[in-house]
Amino acid sequence: MARKSRRGLRQYLSRRVLVGLGVAAGAIVAVAAAYIALLDRQIVRQFEGRRWDLPAQDYAPTPEIYAGLRLAPDELQQELTSLGYAATKKADTQGTFIRTGQRLAVHTRPFQFWDGPEPARRVSVSFSGGIVSALADARGNDVALVRLDPPFIGNIFTTHGEDRIVLGPDDVPAMLLDGLKVVEDRNFDRHGGVSPKAIARALWANVRAGEIEQGCSTLTQQLVRSYFLDNRRTLTRKLREALMSVLLELHFEKADILNAYVNEIYLGQAGDRAIHGFGLASQFYFGRPLAELQSQDIALLIAIVRGPSYYDPRRHPQRATERRNRVLDLMAQFGVIDAEEAKRAKRRDLGVKGTASSFASYNPAFMDLVRRELRADYKEDDLQSAGLRIMTTLDPRIQALAERRLAEGLTELERSRSKRRKGSELDGAIIVTGTQTPDVVAVVGGRNARLKGFNRALDAKRPIGSLVKPVVYLAGFESGRYTAATILEDAPLTLKLDTGRTWSPQNYDKTYRGPVPAVRALAESLNIPTVRLGMDVGPKRVSALMKGLGLENAPRPLPSMLLGSVALAPIEVAQLYNSLANGGFRSPLKAVRAVLDAEGKPLERYKLKINRAADPAAVQALNASLTQVVARGTGRVARTWLPPDLVVAGKTGTSDDLRDSWFA
Repeated sequence: MARKSRRGLRQYLSRRVLVGLGVAAGAIVAVAAAYIALLDRQIVRQFEGRRWDLPAQDYAPTPEIYAGLRLAPDELQQELTSLGYAATKKADTQGTFIRTGQRLAVHTRPFQFWDGPEPARRVSVSFSGGIVSALADARGNDVALVRLDPPFIGNIFTTHGEDRIVLGPDDVPAMLLDGLKVVEDRNFDRHGGVSPKAIARALWANVRAGEIEQGCSTLTQQLVRSYFLDNRRTLTRKLREALMSVLLELHFEKADILNAYVNEIYLGQAGDRAIHGFGLASQFYFGRPLAELQSQDIALLIAIVRGPSYYDPRRHPQRATERRNRVLDLMAQFGVIDAEEAKRAKRRDLGVKGTASSFASYNPAFMDLVRRELRADYKEDDLQSAGLRIMTTLDPRIQALAERRLAEGLTELERSRSKRRKGSELDGAIIVTGTQTPDVVAVVGGRNARLKGFNRALDAKRPIGSLVKPVVYLAGFESGRYTAATILEDAPLTLKLDTGRTWSPQNYDKTYRGPVPAVRALAESLNIPTVRLGMDVGPKRVSALMKGLGLENAPRPLPSMLLGSVALAPIEVAQLYNSLANGGFRSPLKAVRAVLDAEGKPLERYKLKINRAADPAAVQALNASLTQVVARGTGRVARTWLPPDLVVAGKTGTSDDLRDSWFA
């Protein structure tokens, strides 16, 4: 009986173990099924609703060409080159041109403007004496106006550092799609997300080469890795990647997966901006739309997929060239291009434009102004993800010149100073606006114009010194008691202040000139005559006039304000002087002309707002007096830098101990 009982016990325990194992296996299967179902729903939901965050795209003003425009053929050629147009023998495709002496034939690009679409067309531009003499289309008919596509100057509202230009299936060249399959996944059209053949082929190639020469990830796996997963290299993540790839292939067409790959894959780094997708990569490396790239360009982009840092054509041109040529060989071998085209393409250079740093921080100070202007009217989410097109007022040529001149000028000033103190390096800022418009065409926020950080042009509030004096004299001219010829006394002056203390202003050179006309007092920036006039019309009037000309808040009407003891940012000073240049009419400075949605339809036009801020006759008299500042006064050094026939009105300003120096 005892022996039989032990046998029964073993059978009982065996049954319990089997039942336990069965329950455990069932639980594992249930958990796995639930996990797969959850993963499946996640993939379907995210991929079907895939809407890439499209940061607002910013464009400079559109170059417009018309008969009578003062423009030389060299200047137009330079403009076209900066826009990424290629010089060819026929100009038979968009984004190309050909020059013959005083004539350029241009095949323009299409663009959706706020007032309608501008189609691609072939036009000829003829010149005579530095002026556009005629415009004609391909049939020889006269053309009134030609608008080139506006220069793309960057995206400023990127999320998570990712930036891209999303392309539809019709926007992607077939050569790119076929080349990707040949190089990255030759079994793409047949596998179900994971390719055993690719794994075996890569393993064999890598063993023969003694190094990692081929990868085994399919395009679907690369897409899943980029879109759904992190960068950790673990077995668990690799298994999850394979499973998600199979699930993705079960639900979606190959064409949809391939188009998503084209828009998602990482292809480079521009500062803190990650370049995703071939649309933006084409601009990043070549400065041209993807549709205009030739075989050698497309091959380079495909080559970069394998390792954007390792095959960076700017940092490792030889390595990138070798990889590109290998891609061209594969494209020829599998019939994407013919052998002769591959040979020609391999002889061409990489053709990469610009630098990664310039693409990363294109005009950060100007973009800062754009950002602030847009945030007043739009939600942050819309600016980061709605694909808005921002038409700005930036003039890239003036911006580049201003950046260069500021850096050169500061260096020259430092060299000319007799004494150098440790840590006394100079810095500065520049704002450039139109004279008859409130358009801000350039902003330089510091000596290192490409460095993101403190924007001196918008945020550095410094005492403006004698820049305030034109407003003082304008108040006097408006009162009717003063003109440019009015004699003012330049003699010792003592004022009793409301505090009971006294104030005795002095001229910069601590000398007195006796009776002087107002125009001379302004030209030579004499303090005492200015204070006499300002106290007569009243500091309150001067303060109110400053607000009327564009300040958000009127400064405190103290006597010291008459000599510039008020701190303003350069953008505020630019607003004041823009109102003077505009004949006494104030228009708020702006960096944005229009905002379009992702389809190019206008959301808002920034209308011109004009208010009369001062008497136009008084402003005209003031501006005439300010020309003397540049002709023979404190600003005469500027005259040596300017064309002799250019009429310039301006004013200098300094703070105590020359800590700050201004010119407006």
